[in-house]
Amino acid sequence: TSTQPPSPIFFAMRLSISSTSLARSPDKRSGDPRPLIVIDPGHGGPDTGTKAGGGEIMEKNVVLDFSIALRDQLEKSGRYRVVMTRTDDTFIPLAERVKFARSRQAQLFISIHADALPKSEGDVQGATVYTLSETASDAEAAKLAEAENRSDVIAGIDLAKEPDDVADILFDLAHRETKTFSHAFARVLVREMKTAMRLHRKPLKSAGFVVLKAPDVPSVLVELGYMTNKSDLKLLTSDSWRTKAAANMAQAVEQFFRTRLAGTEAVSPRR
Repeated sequence: TSTQPPSPIFFAMRLSISSTSLARSPDKRSGDPRPLIVIDPGHGGPDTGTKAGGGEIMEKNVVLDFSIALRDQLEKSGRYRVVMTRTDDTFIPLAERVKFARSRQAQLFISIHADALPKSEGDVQGATVYTLSETASDAEAAKLAEAENRSDVIAGIDLAKEPDDVADILFDLAHRETKTFSHAFARVLVREMKTAMRLHRKPLKSAGFVVLKAPDVPSVLVELGYMTNKSDLKLLTSDSWRTKAAANMAQAVEQFFRTRLAGTEAVSPRR
């Protein structure tokens, strides 16, 4: 174990980690200080996802259409920069989707999917919001920390310059904060979604999805509904429903960032 005392950056991070991660540097290429949101339409290319309607309705197309509608709603407000992991029928490996968000220092990652259930398991319907499960995230955090702590940047701080023990602490603090914000956004999202969408009887869940494993980007995966349910499928392929549901999700994003900014102002050190 290193006996070198923690650097000043450790104490600064410990005292104001929320403010540090929220107030990331503006986009270096554009100087735009607005929060960056990454929307991730699931599947794509040969990975069609769930199929319905005799195979003519594919999940990859349903979620892409919805993601574009959500992007348009967010951009309309003018308060965010929004990018998508794919805008056409392209296959993107799961790990690349995470790298896409992290490399851009995104402040929110929303992965869009549509669920399915075998007929033998009954007829279930409604939207679900997933966050990363505690057990999976803890195990992955340990592996990811070991591999990336020395060469990666968390919230604008280069951990490669820090001693081993300090880097591990900073990584853990950033990851804990990320999980807290992910759960906070999931709760806000469910609250807003229920006014426009039919929700699953247990709308908040957690699982070990690869796309949710960025240690420094609050992330959720939204299953819009069940393509195996006739009522859900009708909604999922409806332009009017898509517009309304996307508007409600955009409202949840607005509420999330409003709360984060208020929290940042509360914890920021006085000048």
